[in-house]
Amino acid sequence: MPRKKSFLLNNSVKTFLLFTLGFFPLSANLPSSLFFSNIEFRIAGNGESDHHYVWIHGDEKTAEMALNYHMKHYPGKAFFIKSEEREVFVSGVMVDPNRIFSRKGAASALRKFKTDWETSALTASLDRLDEDREKFLEKLLPKNGGLLIAVHNNFRGYNVSKEIPNSRLQSIKPQQNPRDFIICTDQSDYSKLASGPFNVILQDEMADDEDGSLSWAALRKGVRYINIETRLGWLSQQKKMLKFVEERLRKSGLNQESATDVSGGAGLDPQ
Repeated sequence: MPRKKSFLLNNSVKTFLLFTLGFFPLSANLPSSLFFSNIEFRIAGNGESDHHYVWIHGDEKTAEMALNYHMKHYPGKAFFIKSEEREVFVSGVMVDPNRIFSRKGAASALRKFKTDWETSALTASLDRLDEDREKFLEKLLPKNGGLLIAVHNNFRGYNVSKEIPNSRLQSIKPQQNPRDFIICTDQSDYSKLASGPFNVILQDEMADDEDGSLSWAALRKGVRYINIETRLGWLSQQKKMLKFVEERLRKSGLNQESATDVSGGAGLDPQ
């Protein structure tokens, strides 16, 4: 085979494999990973969009698969935590990475598995996290009114009723499982989604007992945030919910062909 054709074929195969596995090409000026403290996130991109996505719990594999699938069909930038576990090491202690997005939440997270902190050591660790957090959020959060979408899976016991006390508005659908729901921090987004088929709640006021989760950090900084939460293992449901949110909230002018790409098979995937 001529060298030029062989080179093109090899690159085509490489591109196909990267795309299939969810490793999407990025612009040359974007890094391939991002750190929050020593927590690494892989960055995946597919076209230009003001939508960012994040998968933050390494044991929530359905959410990871749903987001990988979604990124093959819609533009945006996704951040995938590089961990197989729910907790990660920070300052030598195992913590939930979605509980360190405020100083208060980080203090509780660090004390959860280590109760004998010296005051000076804990203060130093919190100061470092404060600095690292701002650098991380500067890259993670979209600019100019963009949207951050988080994907999560839940286990037995957790459902939308747990979030209602911190919610100002709710649109609960009797035919929907209470463990599958959408949290919004922007009322305009809520209004567009509430008329759809899924459970939707609005949390646009800071809670007194905020737990350091990313949703409260986004709200505090005035960034639109949505959490798409489903039962672990319900892949087709999470893919449908991602597609619904994307297409209801997409700005005019984005490629409309992607709707056709995914409409036929989203509900047919095995659970």
